[in-house]
Amino acid sequence: MLEEFKNAFQKPNNSHVQLIVINVTVFLVMALVYVFSKIAGFEVVFKLVHDQFAIPPQFWIYITRPWTILTYAFAHSLTDIFHILFNMLALYWFGKLFIEYLGSDKLVGIYVLGAFAAGVIYLIVFNTIPFFIGQSSSFDGMVGASGAIYAIMVAAATLLPNYTFYLMFLGPVKIKYLVGFYIVLSFLGSVGSNSGGNIAHLGGALMGFVYIKQLQAGVNWGGWITSILDWFRGLAQPTPKVKVTYRKEETNKKAASFSKASQDEIDTILDKISEKGYESLSKEEKEKLFNASKK
Repeated sequence: MLEEFKNAFQKPNNSHVQLIVINVTVFLVMALVYVFSKIAGFEVVFKLVHDQFAIPPQFWIYITRPWTILTYAFAHSLTDIFHILFNMLALYWFGKLFIEYLGSDKLVGIYVLGAFAAGVIYLIVFNTIPFFIGQSSSFDGMVGASGAIYAIMVAAATLLPNYTFYLMFLGPVKIKYLVGFYIVLSFLGSVGSNSGGNIAHLGGALMGFVYIKQLQAGVNWGGWITSILDWFRGLAQPTPKVKVTYRKEETNKKAASFSKASQDEIDTILDKISEKGYESLSKEEKEKLFNASKK
């Protein structure tokens, strides 16, 4: 298992699996801490660890643990196995689809942006609206990748609304209807027992929609996240020795013919995908989209 986890980080365009590995690893570590602290009679140890991940509803507590705006999106409930199970299934299905069209780094970008947006909306609602302020003292904090995953789901549905998933017992379902159904459920649940989680879902969903619209307009909101990832990758890789090579003029001309597509061309390709599907693209268009996804 350890070898498979290691290989997951060496494969290209595999960030959906990498995110799943990180979430599962955090879950298992938290489970170990929970069980052993319970046996030893030191539940306070688990609470201390859990508090470093859970984002509290009260802002005055949150400012003492500001890192939880991101860490909460990598932790899950230990008493409900379906919490992490369904989240990871959705992350795999929609994440794989997202990567196919926009690339691996952009998936990490929308995951982080979705987590931020979900956390911010959650904090705003529970600190400004009286109905929710009254509920904020009934729970210690929120954990779960749902907000980030809703961002990925909505982003995929915004980019490819007519893409079809084949679901057991239901058959073919366009993802715009599938995602729309879950958004309605979250809206209804925003006044239920899991109001915090459902509000976070809506915040993540909003980010997913805005992210794709901005990307189609030529603005990549997750570019700074990609830059940070590239910086860390640079630290992990040895610096290659400088090697001078000489190429013939003919070779340079050939390389120049494969220049990156303009944003207008990418927008046209994305529109074509939305209307006719990925298979309608020519080989050249698929190559341009793939090159653009690596930016």
